[in-house]
Amino acid sequence: MDTPQPSPSNWAALLSGANGVRSLALAGGVVLHAINVYIATTILPSVVQDIGGIDYYAWNTTLFVAASILGSALSARLLGSLGPRAAYLVASLVFAGGALACAFAPSMPVMLVGRLVQGLGGGFLFALSYAMIRLVFDASLWPRAMALVSGMWGVATLVGPAVGGVFAEWGIWRAAFWSLIPVAGLFAVLAAAVLPKRGTDSAEPTPLPLAQLLLLTAAVLAVSAGSVSSTLPLNLLGLAVAAVFTTLLIMTESRTRHRLLPAGAFRITTALGALYATMSLLAVAVTSGEIFVPLFLQVLHHQSPLVAGYLAALMAAGWTLGSIASAGVTGSNIRRAILAGPILGVVGMVALAILMPVESNGSGQTLTPICLALILIGLGVGLAWPHLLTRVFQVAPAGEQDLASASITTVQLFATAFGAALAGMVANVAGLTEPGGVEGTASAAVWLFGVFALAPVMGVLIARRVVRMIG
Repeated sequence: MDTPQPSPSNWAALLSGANGVRSLALAGGVVLHAINVYIATTILPSVVQDIGGIDYYAWNTTLFVAASILGSALSARLLGSLGPRAAYLVASLVFAGGALACAFAPSMPVMLVGRLVQGLGGGFLFALSYAMIRLVFDASLWPRAMALVSGMWGVATLVGPAVGGVFAEWGIWRAAFWSLIPVAGLFAVLAAAVLPKRGTDSAEPTPLPLAQLLLLTAAVLAVSAGSVSSTLPLNLLGLAVAAVFTTLLIMTESRTRHRLLPAGAFRITTALGALYATMSLLAVAVTSGEIFVPLFLQVLHHQSPLVAGYLAALMAAGWTLGSIASAGVTGSNIRRAILAGPILGVVGMVALAILMPVESNGSGQTLTPICLALILIGLGVGLAWPHLLTRVFQVAPAGEQDLASASITTVQLFATAFGAALAGMVANVAGLTEPGGVEGTASAAVWLFGVFALAPVMGVLIARRVVRMIG
């Protein structure tokens, strides 16, 4: 009797032979982007200790994510003009170039340029990895390929803090960036070997909403510029300028045929607008913690870079656990999951505002409730997130489902970048740079978590609207 052949839609078909190499190349693009996020977060306290620039601390995340938005948006053009193989090579080289600049950075301004370039390359890799699934695999393998690529964020949660933490503890944080360059080169070689030169899609590219992307980026950078100062009037000026750019963005979206987001996305009275607002508020709450938690843990609770990096990643771990636990719920439990997200976020943020600022020797008795609060915030987002995304597809206007799908990444990245910029502003005003030290860091922790607790509070109110609208 002949041995039955593996189904062409199973994991063996995806991970063996030529498909296995293609899977490694595409998954590698996402894992490079994701690991870099956690490496940078882990080593930043060591970076500012070495080259200074603590007042630009949050800019490392803001510029990286803002550039990732542009990279993601421009990836379709890159793919259409160069083809899969060359596009992936260019994306890998841009990312490696940014890592090289970061590794050599003698000062924070140079570091920020490197992070900007890294973000652009990371955005290319992130979006191209998803876009090329349909070009290099049979349709029967698409769901598993999507799951494989998405799962790389979980890998990054484990690897990123380890890489950054080890190099930071050895006093060679630059090596963390150096380590990314040969990996990027490896995936570029794999791409050159297994990806096709040209795609099979000959359709005309959709016009890029460039004006909206520039206005969105300008709004984020305005808040970032204001955040550098510890003077409240300059902070408020940055927020005012950001508000102007945001208003222009909304006006441009309402008048153009080629939109960045589906119709109704900017109106809180619509189901789509309420969904996007809830997603953004949850993402902002997570961002504020992920950026500054490693610094707070090292300065206030005397943790090593490695331990602080892993503890900061507990929010991401909670997000993953929440998503897994919530994915299968139905009926009224969906509404409960959506409401639970911001409620758990409020509890976690308030707990951190109380616990984090109190200096300690880092004993288990002190760190355990802090860890629980971090997990709680991520868990809440994870419980709500799958159902918020599903509802976005369901309520998107007819004919705009594809735009709604693409906009999810844009909304999440924008919320992350804006949250990072705003977190930097709050921390600097609260004393992170002046007086600095333990006193300034403790004050920054109180104000940061206290102010950002308002995000999930608002999320509770808007989530209730979402639940009523979706029934």
